[in-house]
Amino acid sequence: MMRPKAILAAALLALANCASLPADPARPRVVLDTTAGRIVLALDAAAAPISTCNFIGYVVFGDYDNGSFFRTVVRETNTANPNPIDVIQAATPRGSDDDSRPPIVLERTRDTGLRHLAGTVSMARGAPDSATSSFFIVTQDTPSLDFGGGRNPDGQGFAAFGKVVEGLDVARRIQRMPADDAEQLTPPVTIRSARLLDAAPAACTQ
Repeated sequence: MMRPKAILAAALLALANCASLPADPARPRVVLDTTAGRIVLALDAAAAPISTCNFIGYVVFGDYDNGSFFRTVVRETNTANPNPIDVIQAATPRGSDDDSRPPIVLERTRDTGLRHLAGTVSMARGAPDSATSSFFIVTQDTPSLDFGGGRNPDGQGFAAFGKVVEGLDVARRIQRMPADDAEQLTPPVTIRSARLLDAAPAACTQ
């Protein structure tokens, strides 16, 4: 069951009161402590507020703790799709189809101006407006994930909402770890914790 918005807002406000202010309050940082190393993300609340606030909500409530990077896709071996990509995908302990909260509106790169460059963090999805908690990190420039790209047959692309500012080498190392024929990491890389380092943007507390 989804937690009331008022509770989420209160939690974010409380966190903001004890967090250090970032250089750019529209780009709060989240640190992922994984068994493969530390990854720090800078989120873009100005360009992609829906995806950013959704992600921060899962972080604040500890939903990614003991989750994992469970999937790796490597361009040169991703021959089943005519638009190969380089990404690692993460999920909460409830899995990539986590339906504990309603899905969010797709923020298309056509509208946000963001692009799926190396280090971009983006929301995983099936149909448009279906993303919940699962996200991925792009390890090499992959324009087929942008609006109009062919990775998803609907051509709507995926919702980029931030970038890796520390630990892209860790993400690339995860991508090269052993995986089975279904692109599942064997074993998955555990996310010990995900923590918000800076004040939550005002857009997430309204």
